[in-house]
Amino acid sequence: MLHQFSRTELLLGKAAMDKLETSRVAVFGIGGVGGYVCEALVRSGVRFFDLIDDDKVCLTNLNRQIIATHKTIGMYKADVMKERILDINPKADVRVHKCFFLPENAEEFPFEEYDYIVDAIDTVTGKIELVMRATEKNVPIISSMGAGNKLDGSMFRVADIYKTKVCPLAKVMRRELKKRGIKKLKVVYSEEMPTRPVDDMAISCRTNCICPPGAKHKCTERRDIPGSLAFVPSVAGLIVAGEVVKDLVQDVRRVETE
Repeated sequence: MLHQFSRTELLLGKAAMDKLETSRVAVFGIGGVGGYVCEALVRSGVRFFDLIDDDKVCLTNLNRQIIATHKTIGMYKADVMKERILDINPKADVRVHKCFFLPENAEEFPFEEYDYIVDAIDTVTGKIELVMRATEKNVPIISSMGAGNKLDGSMFRVADIYKTKVCPLAKVMRRELKKRGIKKLKVVYSEEMPTRPVDDMAISCRTNCICPPGAKHKCTERRDIPGSLAFVPSVAGLIVAGEVVKDLVQDVRRVETE
């Protein structure tokens, strides 16, 4: 019988689709990268989601975030993504956590229930804590490195964190994870040298912050305001989602082909 994932099943097989349907994926950060991760995963057949983000859709998100439209400005990103997921698959089970992930609130999350963790957040402390928790609970994780100030989506690579190069964020993560005894971490990163944004305060959030009322973390709190494009974080997000699907189904697909 035909169903909405029939075209995917033609490639992956029934056992793989069953695996995706029963897997719970936690996506930390529903922005330019994380939004496309969710989009691709729900269209691939993943049914169970935890969405973690305390941010609201802002006017400046419209250039790159799949959840951002003029109708969604001011709404919580996690709420918008949940509604979009359910529009695509009404059978989806989506839990929303409208909070900013930090080591201080890590205990609030049921890591033992996750089949996969996607790190699409910006803060180093949060990223490190996610890796530590995933390692402790033996849950696979993939971490997105920096996508800001990049122009070429073809420069993204999938690698272990200790084999990355060029990316400044990956360099910091390598150093900090090594201190903590973490031996490996799958990441998506860019080998493109970052472009320095135009120094124009008239179009910078630094002096013209328009974050929606009630936003807990404003652009003015950031050390740097990166530039962004529609076709760079989206590429990173789709690559991340592809790796998640591949990892989730690799064992059942291996059995089918043996």
